[in-house]
Amino acid sequence: MDEAKRVEEGLAREAQTQLIKEDCEGDLCKKLDRNDGRDRVDNVLDQPVAEKAEEQPQVTQKSKRVATLDAFRGLTIVLMILVDDAGEAYARIDHSPWNGCTLADFVMPFFLFIVGVAIALALKKIPRIKDAIKKIVIRTLKLLFWGILLQGGYSHAPNDLSYGVDMKHIRWCGILQRIALVYFIIALIETLTTKHRPTVLEPGHLSIFTAYRWQWMGGFVAFVIYMVTTYALYVPDWSFVVHGQDGPKRYTVNCGMRGHLGPACNAVGYVDRQACTLSYPSSGPFREDAPTWCRAPFEPEGLLSTISAILSGTIGIHYGHVLIHFKGHSERLKQWVSMGLCLLIVAIILHFTDAIPINKQLYSFSYVCFTAGAAGIVFSAFYIVIDVWGLRTPFLFLEWIGMNAMLVFVMAAQGIFAAFINGWYSKDPDDNLVNWIQKHIFINVWHSKRLGTLLYVIFAEIVFWGIVSGILHKLGVYWKL
Repeated sequence: MDEAKRVEEGLAREAQTQLIKEDCEGDLCKKLDRNDGRDRVDNVLDQPVAEKAEEQPQVTQKSKRVATLDAFRGLTIVLMILVDDAGEAYARIDHSPWNGCTLADFVMPFFLFIVGVAIALALKKIPRIKDAIKKIVIRTLKLLFWGILLQGGYSHAPNDLSYGVDMKHIRWCGILQRIALVYFIIALIETLTTKHRPTVLEPGHLSIFTAYRWQWMGGFVAFVIYMVTTYALYVPDWSFVVHGQDGPKRYTVNCGMRGHLGPACNAVGYVDRQACTLSYPSSGPFREDAPTWCRAPFEPEGLLSTISAILSGTIGIHYGHVLIHFKGHSERLKQWVSMGLCLLIVAIILHFTDAIPINKQLYSFSYVCFTAGAAGIVFSAFYIVIDVWGLRTPFLFLEWIGMNAMLVFVMAAQGIFAAFINGWYSKDPDDNLVNWIQKHIFINVWHSKRLGTLLYVIFAEIVFWGIVSGILHKLGVYWKL
C-alpha cells in the first residue's frame, strides 16, 4: 500500500500490517481512519494488504462523529442545569463552601476539558495559519460577548424581568469568559506550533507527550505563574463596604501575609479584588456565626484562577491528540485511563496530606488534577459504552444536547427561556406558568419542595431540552459560534 492509502496522513505505522485491527470478526476487520475529527470505519478483507489492494476495492461506510464528544459535552450541560437549579434544595450537590469537591465543582473543569479535546480535532488540519488565527480570535470575541451579555449584569433572568446594568459595575469575568480565554491560549499554541507536529510518533508510551511538548510547555508556564503568585504574593489588609438597611458599613479584614490558602487572605482573592469587577454573595442567608468577610464581594471565575484553568484545557487537548494519533480502541483507552488515574492519585495525595487542598474557588493544582482525572475517566467510560460497544440509544439525549450545547446553555442554564415564559403573568410577576407548573405538578403532588424541585429540574428542564435538541438535530439546526 502506498502513502496515499495510509490511515491518517502520515500518522500510520511503518508496517502496513498494523493497519489491520486485532478485533477481527470472520473475514472482516475494522480499520480506523480520520477525517476532520471524525472516525470512519472501513471494512477490508483479512488478507495481506498489498495483495488485496489490487484485487478488491475498499468498502467505505458513511463517516460518523465520535459520539462520545457530544455525549460528554451534553453531560456537562446537564450537570450545570441540575446543580444550578436543584443545588439550593440539595446542598450536597451545590458548590463546596471551601475545600473539597462536590458535583457542582466538576462542571467548569469538564467544560474546559471537552473544549481542549475539540480544539485538537478542529485544528488537526490548518491550511493557513493566518486564517486559523483569525477564526480563533473571532470565536473568542463571540464567547466574550455572550459571556458579558449573560453574566455581566445586563440579564437578570429568569426571576427578575428587568434588564440593564450600570456600566461601572459590569462583571467582566464569568463562565463563558473563562472558557474564551482558555480556548484562546490553547488554540493559539496549537496553531502556532503546527509546523512542529510529528508525522509519526516515536515508539514508547510517553512519545505522545514529547510530540506535543509546546502545548505542555504552555500549561507548565500557566502552572508556574499561578503557583508563584499564589504563594509569593503579599496580601495586605483590605476592607469592603456592605450596603444594608441601616446604610453602608465598612469592614476591615486583617491579613498581611503570603501563601495563605484560607478564604479571607489568599492571593487569588487579592488579585481579583485588584483586577476584576466582583459579584456580591447571592446564594442565600448567612449563618449566624459567619465571619464578616463572607459578605465581601468575590469573583468565582477570577483572573488568577483562570490562569490555573488553562491546565484543564491542556489536559483535554492531550486526550484529543491521543484520539488523533492512536487508531485502536485499546491503545486510546490505555493512554486515557492511565492519565486519568495518575491525575486522581496526585490530587488525592496533595489533598489528604494538606499540601495543596482541592479547592474550586482557588482552582488549586490538586483541584485541576482531581477534576481532569475524573473527566478523563468519565470520557473513557463513555467511549467504551458508546463508541466501542455501540450502546448509543440511552445516551442520545446527551448527544443531542451536546450538539446544541450553546443553545441549551443560554436558554436553560442561563434561564433566558424561563424568563421569556415568566414575562407572561397574571396580575403578579410570580403568578406565571413556570411557577405554576413547579408548584402544582411537582411540589404539591409529591408533598415535598426538595423532591418536587429535583423532579421539576429533571423533567421540565433537562428532559424538555433533550427533546427540543433532538428535534433541532433532526431538522439540522445548530447554534455554533
